[in-house]
Amino acid sequence: MTTSTGAGTPRVRVAAPSTRAGRYVRQAEGYQAFHPAPYPPSDLRLNPPFLALLSQADMELGRLVGAAEILPNPDLFVRMYVRREAVLSSQIEGTQASLMDVLEYEAMRARSERTIDVQEVSNYVSALRYGLRRTAALPLSLRLIREIHARLMRGARGGEPSKTPGAFRRSQNWVGGPSPATARYVPPPVPEMNEALNLFEKALHDPTPFPVLIIVGLAHAQFETIHPFLDGNGRMGRLLITFLLCEYRVLREPLLYLSIFFKQHRQEYYDRLQAVRDHGDWEGWLSFFLAGVASVAREATDTARQVVQLRERLRGDLPSKLGRRSGNGLRLLDALFRQPVVAVKSVEKLLSLSQPASLALVDAMVSAGVLGEVTGLRRNRIFEFGEYLQLFTERKRRS
Repeated sequence: MTTSTGAGTPRVRVAAPSTRAGRYVRQAEGYQAFHPAPYPPSDLRLNPPFLALLSQADMELGRLVGAAEILPNPDLFVRMYVRREAVLSSQIEGTQASLMDVLEYEAMRARSERTIDVQEVSNYVSALRYGLRRTAALPLSLRLIREIHARLMRGARGGEPSKTPGAFRRSQNWVGGPSPATARYVPPPVPEMNEALNLFEKALHDPTPFPVLIIVGLAHAQFETIHPFLDGNGRMGRLLITFLLCEYRVLREPLLYLSIFFKQHRQEYYDRLQAVRDHGDWEGWLSFFLAGVASVAREATDTARQVVQLRERLRGDLPSKLGRRSGNGLRLLDALFRQPVVAVKSVEKLLSLSQPASLALVDAMVSAGVLGEVTGLRRNRIFEFGEYLQLFTERKRRS
């Protein structure tokens, strides 16, 4: 029996149980928990179709790196991608905040209340930034993973002291269902978890014959299998992908985020991870992962090209439309690529202008078609750089 993937990879097959990735052991309480096998696996079957997927993913990543090099300021691109990744990774776990919710909060920070959903997305951005700063100087370690997790969960659902944010669990957890007895998956008990974590950390930095993308794909799946925290494992595991790609110098900038692919193929994402545990299907998971890398890198390359084209076009058009305000207009345009949702107050701060000058400039940018007001209110108005936002949201237009 098979299921359709929609992701361009071989189908998920219902195979016989296997102890290749580990085995289920019945506990005294009656449920079965997973005990991982030694990691990393030593018997990967890298056949020609699999190697073709790896080659395609490498090629698309190379194109993305090249496209990023032509960006006048990669931060213009990275900042929005970080926020989109934070939103999508959090949505996979059930958070309801949208990209616009987060951007509107940032534009009105002093006058708007941060919901728990926005808090969780903001935490993801903070954890990602912190992890990238730390891994630029130090290799990823279990200690650093705990530090990042503490930032990820601060003030969020699952961040209460009883869930021990920033500390590996000291009790049994499970995935799906009201109890371990009915759960879809029960991760390793604490002693086996600690043993698996030590092997996981060692494997991150030991010499290996595997290509980097294989190492990263294996690491994500193994972290999700270990499930070392009481909450936040999915988000933390997806953060690890970015940290490792940058630490291993595959990317100079954090440009690749797979949450959009995982969200679009959410059920297959979960099924592929579970198939590793149940059937030892490392190759099926890695094929899915590599298809995601290729797809997301291709889309990011296209977006980078469109960002450059949009910036060049608007910088050419605005002087004739804004007249004497063109100097400040071009300054605001550059700021909008970093913060595409603004209020008049935030423009004051971004450009160090007076309130009347900021209001006049915003009105001029609306007339020029760069900004659009989104609230319909007369006070506390919010304006969006809609053409830019379309490149990063479901409204995105294909070129």
